[in-house]
Amino acid sequence: MTYDPGLSGWGGAPRSTPAARVRATDLDAIRRVLAGAGRRGVTLRGLGRSYGDASLNAGGTVLEMPALDGTFVLHDDGRLTVSAGHSLDTILRRILPHGWWLPVVPGTRQVTVGGAIAADVHGKNHHVDGTFGAHVESLRLVLADGDLVEVSPTQDPELFWATVGGMGLTGVIVEATLRLHRVETSYFLVDTDRTDDVHGLLDLIDAHGDEHRYSVAWFDTATTGARLGRAVLTAGDSAPVSALDPERRRDPLAFDAPTLGKVPLTPPLSLVNRWTARAFNELWYRKAPASRRGEVQDITQFFHPLDLVDDWNRVYGPAGFVQYQAVVPDRESLVELVERIGTSDHVSSLNVLKRFGAANPSPLSFPMPGLTLAADFPIRPGLGALLADLDAIVTAAGGRLYLAKDARTDAATLAAGYPRLDDFRAVRSRVGADRVFTSDLARRLEL
Repeated sequence: MTYDPGLSGWGGAPRSTPAARVRATDLDAIRRVLAGAGRRGVTLRGLGRSYGDASLNAGGTVLEMPALDGTFVLHDDGRLTVSAGHSLDTILRRILPHGWWLPVVPGTRQVTVGGAIAADVHGKNHHVDGTFGAHVESLRLVLADGDLVEVSPTQDPELFWATVGGMGLTGVIVEATLRLHRVETSYFLVDTDRTDDVHGLLDLIDAHGDEHRYSVAWFDTATTGARLGRAVLTAGDSAPVSALDPERRRDPLAFDAPTLGKVPLTPPLSLVNRWTARAFNELWYRKAPASRRGEVQDITQFFHPLDLVDDWNRVYGPAGFVQYQAVVPDRESLVELVERIGTSDHVSSLNVLKRFGAANPSPLSFPMPGLTLAADFPIRPGLGALLADLDAIVTAAGGRLYLAKDARTDAATLAAGYPRLDDFRAVRSRVGADRVFTSDLARRLEL
């Protein structure tokens, strides 16, 4: 057990007041922590990639899950039974040689299975395949009283779906069985298109959004006026062996995910400002072709460009940053969000837009039919007012915010976007989770 005076999420803010940190090495260790939970309760933490305060617990206990990584059974029928502490990176490295791929992969591989379920992460293929939780066949959960239970969409489905997307507030996920996708290669055939503004991007998504399994757009909010929201849309599918060049065909299932190193330290000031953001946006836009079809890309290129550099969050400086992610059901509201960001005094260079498909039965799962926007803002004076304006647009449109990214909204705004919040609370109460499992996020948002 260690005492940590400055734990934070990936955004670097907020930071918790001191919390005891314990590594979850086995079931007995987990049960001891739960039995000794004090009045500030227990929070679960994977690899710390939730952006805000979901894995923080001021004055309480933080139970770290990456050490819980023992079970790894790849079944012949394409199911994987795995401990919750395994990272998606580790899993992909082990299943790809056998011709399997995870059905849903978020923007980084550096998250645990337990975290992926708890946040019900989504990828570039939500409009086709739904969330990570939609591919969980069953999971094993340690409840507040130490009991180990197995739940699934048919075995206590209320507890299962409250756990999927439940941000670690129903129990400790220790193991899960997932359904995998069969692939011929580790590569992707990708189409790329540039658009002049956000309206052109949305027109392109409307016209061609169903042609590929995977689709994502980067868009520009630093360049304003007629070019606001100019974008690069990439869409693709798993590549067959026949699409590869001779060199890649020699090992078509190689884990090809190059990296460049890491940001070695946190600079004294944020390196992201209006000038650097404009330069980055210009470079990112100009390096993309106006139109290109069928390019073979590796895992890093297509799925995880941010994994190219470890600890990239450090470039935002000691104050940190906020990633704001929301979903709205209509394009008019999405355009309003982009315009409000573009006309503000705050800048974001890492902007992503995706289309979502149908929601699942989880009361706290983020995706719903519509369009999702994510933008990274360096923390500086006045940012709260901008984000409150964005909240108002989202709420008026009937949209919602993503709990795994949130660091600052209020309980009323959150509740407006999640009409089944009381269903989630009822399940928490039924299994006694509300007496043990909590977090700074849970307290702030009255979960």
